[in-house]
Amino acid sequence: MTTNKTVAEMEIGLGEKLKLLRLNKNIEQKTLAARAGVSVRALRNLESGGGTTVKTLLSVVRALGRESWLDTVAPVPTVNPLTFTSRATQRQRARSKGEVGRTPPAYMASQASSSSSAAPLQVDSLDPLRIKY
Repeated sequence: MTTNKTVAEMEIGLGEKLKLLRLNKNIEQKTLAARAGVSVRALRNLESGGGTTVKTLLSVVRALGRESWLDTVAPVPTVNPLTFTSRATQRQRARSKGEVGRTPPAYMASQASSSSSAAPLQVDSLDPLRIKY
């Protein structure tokens, strides 16, 4: 999800969400500040988007019982895409456009001419890998 919000707008949005959660739990600022171990002024700053420390944010989130929110900030991927590259089979190179309609390699022609049959080696023009004897 792409957002065009400024850092100040994101701070205000986060503060509003925390305030709403506090109010839904029917907890006063003074009570939450005491549970979180922060000052009431620090909690007010956090809820108003006025700036705060990471320690204050984490303490309030923990006091509200929302530590699981932090797991969504930078989730650890369960599948590492780099493991697929080491186990993947080597990709085959596609034939270039110039190879279509080519005659078979020289060693195939020499093997065909050295065989006991005297018939010349022919290559199907539509399928260069199909050899007619």
